[in-house]
Amino acid sequence: MKAFRLDELEAERTANEGAYLQFLRERNMSVGLYALNAGEHDPQKPHDQDEVYFVVSGRASITVGLETTEVARGSVVYVPAGVAHKFHHISEDLRVLVVFSPPEA
Repeated sequence: MKAFRLDELEAERTANEGAYLQFLRERNMSVGLYALNAGEHDPQKPHDQDEVYFVVSGRASITVGLETTEVARGSVVYVPAGVAHKFHHISEDLRVLVVFSPPEA
């Protein structure tokens, strides 16, 4: 079994001074923690993998393709491979679990 604690993942992500920390990589998927602080710009570009975002904390809007919705703790968003997407109007520090399938390159 592999088990993780969000507080430990957040501490590791912060220590590595990056917005993203991949903490699990398996044959068919990878999982990471993505962090954007209030007011910050999301630099993402479309990915070659399908993605699922699970918002752990924070508040923002996300645009996927031509659709926009607000997200907050507990929100789940699916992003198909190759589709442009960005978090924006981040009003509270955002922490998001990201599942890539197949694993992120």
